[in-house]
Amino acid sequence: MSVRLNGETYYWTAEACRIAGTSKSTFLRWVKEGFFTDVKHIDRRGWRLFTNDDLDRLKTEVNKIQKSPIA
Repeated sequence: MSVRLNGETYYWTAEACRIAGTSKSTFLRWVKEGFFTDVKHIDRRGWRLFTNDDLDRLKTEVNKIQKSPIA
């Protein structure tokens, strides 16, 4: 469920991952391994808040196509 604050829509991690087409565990691994720069907004509990720009970045990462090193 998205949250609207100060005229901007924010998404929780699980919802952003669902919209982008990846799992939360994959997203967290990407952040940990440095493949994805973490979001800039968090709430007072420390939970990530995705803006539409963050969501677009995540969708781009999910839809990347790479050549296999085995080919």
